Amino acid sequence: MTDRSPYALTSAAVAATAVLGGIGTAPGTRWYRQLDKPPWQPPGWAFGPAWTVLYVLLAVAGGRALTVAAAPARRRYLRAYLANLALNAGWTWLFFRGRRPAVATAEAVLLAVSTADLARRSGVLDRRAGAALVPYGAWTTFAAALTASIARRNPR
Repeated sequence: MTDRSPYALTSAAVAATAVLGGIGTAPGTRWYRQLDKPPWQPPGWAFGPAWTVLYVLLAVAGGRALTVAAAPARRRYLRAYLANLALNAGWTWLFFRGRRPAVATAEAVLLAVSTADLARRSGVLDRRAGAALVPYGAWTTFAAALTASIARRNPR
């Protein structure tokens, strides 16, 4: 890999995740507005800027980690990175398109665990890459709690 190709790879993968997540979200926005949500849910306008920052950090952290990783570690890291992105995009499809908050809660917990593992893996390879994923880990943990609260408030 050249110095720029890991960043191109992670940027493209994160952009694809954002697009797939957006496609999964769009059909469920009206349904979502009708749900009973906890008072500690952030305002709707906050999600776009928050995810933009988190996705930039995710792409940069992944690029940094892949740049310094040796071949065997690079493959393992890339598998964990792509699995995390699949979980990330998958949540929107389960929650918004599938309208399954309880199932999305379980998936969100897996995403939070995957994110903690990805931050750990990143930190082993590059301390700054690991640190860059701390906000993503905090957000995915918060998202799991929020999803669980929404699932409890809106039983089927």
